[in-house]
This record gives sequence, C-alpha cells and structure tokens, in this order.
Amino acid sequence: MARERKEFLTDESVEEEIARLRQSPYVKLAQKEERIRNRRRQFMYVLRMYERKGRQLSADGYTMDSLDAMLEDEMVSIDE
Repeated sequence: MARERKEFLTDESVEEEIARLRQSPYVKLAQKEERIRNRRRQFMYVLRMYERKGRQLSADGYTMDSLDAMLEDEMVSIDE
C-alpha cells in the first residue's frame, strides 16, 4: 500500500480559493446567521449582567420607587 503524496497549496492557489469563497452566497448566508446568533448571545450576556446588578441593588435595599425618587431629586438639583 503506497502512500499518496499530499499536494501542497501555493500562496496563489490559497488566495484564489479565498476570493472564490468570499463571493459564495453560501458563505454569506452562514456569516449572516452567525452574526445574528452572536448578537443574540451578546444580548443575553447583557441581560444576565443586569440581572446580577439588579439582585445586588435589591439586596442593598433599592426598589423601583426609591430609584424613581433618586431621579426626581437629581432633576430638582439640576434645576436649581
């Protein structure tokens, strides 16, 4: 059983294949799907961060009403 020689790609052939693949509608479709998936995951990570922060704020005694009051106090001090 003889071993077949592997054909090595030249730099030129690699560049040609990259150019061809960049034009492929299948590559563009897969890239778009990946961008959407990554965007959704990033959004999920942000929401998780907000949940942790909200839990900490709640543990520290903050409520929605107390934050609203803080905002109103801030607005009054700006007007003065």
